[in-house]
Amino acid sequence: MSSRLPVASGFYNYSRLAKSTSSYGKRMNQLRGQLFTEVIRRTDNNSMETLKRFAAKPIDLDPGIVHYYDYIRHPETDELIGLLRNYGLFRDEHQDFNEEMERLRELRGKGRKRFFDRHADKTKKKAK
Repeated sequence: MSSRLPVASGFYNYSRLAKSTSSYGKRMNQLRGQLFTEVIRRTDNNSMETLKRFAAKPIDLDPGIVHYYDYIRHPETDELIGLLRNYGLFRDEHQDFNEEMERLRELRGKGRKRFFDRHADKTKKKAK
């Protein structure tokens, strides 16, 4: 018994059959291609381009595109823009509008708008 050679595995026999040029081998190759999205039949260039696009990684997952520009450092950028604005070298129209609305509010006698202080007063009244 020890003199017997090991029996070839079933996978080896299958792969040998699939590689053969018989009708079974051709059909198995075609099915394998359909399962693993390989193109078996001849296709025109437009269809091949479409297949390549579907096979490629989505753009939003491609790090070469997503991380092309570094993310903005918001705190440093805000500080720099604030300094430039104080020197008169940068104009932030949104901040100008907010300051003008606050100035007009103070002229009407309403004072600064304090959202958190107003809610803090309500919680103090409930606690009493």
